[in-house]
Amino acid sequence: MSMAAGAAAMVLGKPLGPWDFGCTADIIRTIPQDLFAELCEQTIQTLRCEIAAVNTVELCQRFQAAGIEIVTSDLEKVVNAISFVFSTAAKDKLSPEDLSTRLGGAAGTLPKQAVQVLRHVWNEQGRSITVSEDAKNVAVVGRLIDFQWKLGMAVSSDSCKSLKSPYVTMAVKVADASGRITSKTFEMTVPQFQNFYNQFKEMAAVLETV
Repeated sequence: MSMAAGAAAMVLGKPLGPWDFGCTADIIRTIPQDLFAELCEQTIQTLRCEIAAVNTVELCQRFQAAGIEIVTSDLEKVVNAISFVFSTAAKDKLSPEDLSTRLGGAAGTLPKQAVQVLRHVWNEQGRSITVSEDAKNVAVVGRLIDFQWKLGMAVSSDSCKSLKSPYVTMAVKVADASGRITSKTFEMTVPQFQNFYNQFKEMAAVLETV
């Protein structure tokens, strides 16, 4: 570990792992200060569960329209880095000054303007982030964004042995801790769906007793 990273690893007298932004710092350098501030604010909103996720696809289109050459995957790296910074700052209860110290000593140095934005947003809104154990577990597991289903008739399927058997197609969207949204689609036979439905009924019954 370098001397700079070692210095960044000591805040409030506690040994902390060094931050390394790597090539993400180069991506951040291409983003204007006002747009980076918007990314920070949206990331804070996801950590407060006010919005489901940062819509990196829409933001990427806006950035490109503003003449910034960036792709969605790079923007997701930036959002992941911002989410890491704010989540760790909340967990370690860092003050704005402590946050600036860690950012300034991190490997893959961030531009000064980006550090100023992160410090400002953390100073204004950081206290609103709750980092209870339950909240951290939810962040790790992810959040359900959308859930859809439809009934169909099998023409060819791995799970339906005979043709013309009814089946249910399930489609779910989940946001991970960084705000990235992933979609999954799968098929269920009618008996599988009925078992799935019964489990939801059991969960609903339990929730009514809480």
